[in-house]
Amino acid sequence: MIHIRPVSDLRNKFPEIEELVVREGEPVYLTKNGYGSMVVLSLEKYAELTDDIEMKLDEADKEAASTNIRHTHDEVFSKVRGRIHDGR
Repeated sequence: MIHIRPVSDLRNKFPEIEELVVREGEPVYLTKNGYGSMVVLSLEKYAELTDDIEMKLDEADKEAASTNIRHTHDEVFSKVRGRIHDGR
C-alpha cells in the first residue's frame, strides 16, 4: 500500500511514520501544499537501493586509476543508452 502523508505529519505524527518506515519497511511519500515533496525510507531500504550503485562507482574509480584510457561524454552515454534499449 502506498502511504502518502502531508509533510507536517513528519513533525506531528513522527511515531506513526517511523512505524511504517522502520518496522514495516514501507516508504512514506510526503507532500507539501498538495504536491510531492520527499520520500522517507529506512536506512536498510535506502542501502538496498544504493549499495549496488556504490559498488559499481568504486569499481569505476579503480578502473580509472589503473588505466589512462578516457571516454567522452558521448561515448559513455551512447553505450548506456544502447544497454538500456537492448535490455542488458
